[in-house]
Amino acid sequence: MDAGFEARLQTDGASFEAADAALLRAVDEHRSLNAAADALGRSFSRAHKRITVLEDEFGALVERQRGGVGGGGSELTDAAHDLLARFDRLQTAYTGTATVEETVLRGQVIDRDGELATVETAAGTVRALAPEATERVQVTLRADAVTLHAPDDIPETGEMSARNRFRGTVVDLDRGETIVRTGVDIGATEPLAVLVTHDALAALDLVAGDSVVASFKATATRATAVE
Repeated sequence: MDAGFEARLQTDGASFEAADAALLRAVDEHRSLNAAADALGRSFSRAHKRITVLEDEFGALVERQRGGVGGGGSELTDAAHDLLARFDRLQTAYTGTATVEETVLRGQVIDRDGELATVETAAGTVRALAPEATERVQVTLRADAVTLHAPDDIPETGEMSARNRFRGTVVDLDRGETIVRTGVDIGATEPLAVLVTHDALAALDLVAGDSVVASFKATATRATAVE
């Protein structure tokens, strides 16, 4: 898998990631949530809490059986097996992506706060990690590091304090088997490339021409010097 490209199935309240898949597979193997937690080096309470969070979003995933002749235990539900299959398909699609598309914004450093610099670009200001004593830079945005939001469903400012935000318009949707390459016009010389899953696209109900907000972490954004 390309470095930094993490597969995840996203809902409004939680995301299903590789660590969650490992937990469900361990439950399936050991037939016990307690044994699964031990095998993964996690506490039972932490594993149980995570399963509860996931079940609130994805439905019943682990069926607990009371003790008896067989000693009780836990097993995965059909919904859990379906969820793992969806995650595997997504992970396969990500693994098959040899390179991740990047959007490059050229700009000027106008302020600094420690390691973070504020860069003025054609699309607006961007906060990014930048080398010292550098004024002219280019900011590179990976398509897999950008998240799209509906304009009326943007997280509160406190939750977004470490993120950059651009408002834009969807100009292109290139649908693959699992991943959709989305182009967003943010006022730069080229559309911002964003990779989203079909599930995420359906949740946003996006079509070309829709307004969106693109966000990405300042601490995961790199600016490099331009000669």
